[in-house]
Amino acid sequence: MKILVCLKQTFDTEAKITLDSNGKIESKGVSMIMNPYDEFAVEEALRIKEKGEGEVTVVSVGGQQTQDALRQALAMGADKAVLVDPGAGEMDEYSTATVLAKAIGGMEYDIILGGFRAVDDGSAQVVGRVAELLNIPVVNVITKLEIEGGNALATREVEGGSEVIEVALPAAFTAQKGLNEPRYPSMKGIMKAKKKPMDKKTLADVGLDESQIAAKVKALSFSLPEARQAGKVIPGEAAEAAKELARLLREEAKVI
Repeated sequence: MKILVCLKQTFDTEAKITLDSNGKIESKGVSMIMNPYDEFAVEEALRIKEKGEGEVTVVSVGGQQTQDALRQALAMGADKAVLVDPGAGEMDEYSTATVLAKAIGGMEYDIILGGFRAVDDGSAQVVGRVAELLNIPVVNVITKLEIEGGNALATREVEGGSEVIEVALPAAFTAQKGLNEPRYPSMKGIMKAKKKPMDKKTLADVGLDESQIAAKVKALSFSLPEARQAGKVIPGEAAEAAKELARLLREEAKVI
């Protein structure tokens, strides 16, 4: 069974976000990690592989430093990686999905996995767009996945509960928290990852050029949230303090 995982490298969730002099998000000095929801996807791919014969390939779109996230997946147990460099142009979800679909279209696959969203932009679009371009079904925000022959049984979250969907393979699935607990790469896995193949491609290698992946959505400006104001301590007896609190909530905070 051929299993592909689409993954993204994102800012560390603990990173402090700042803006540079041009009003853009400052990336210098910020630690980068594999998107946490993609970790669930990688783990699920490895578990499917371990239940029988299979091969796990991780695929990403990005520059040189994106190799770090791919190497992490290889250290976890993935067999090989593919990295497509999109060049210097601005990218959006359309751009990324177009490149991924082109790269994946030339590969063998039974299952495509990915996080249901990335923690940096939160768009929750890319894997669904890839599935649409490849003309295969997609099941989103899954919390359980069972493979039975040429079919998959996926449990997904819905408002107020869950539903079980049976779908024929090949198909795509997006991982949600609760699907599994991602493993930590072992020292042996880290050493092995250095020798595993990583196929680096350009846009031309997958049959695209920059005009074909031009972003359809662009951020016009960025702004940081207002700094949180210091709290107030209301002195006095309980009854008087309660009256003052009610007044402040009504007149200053305007929440009542």
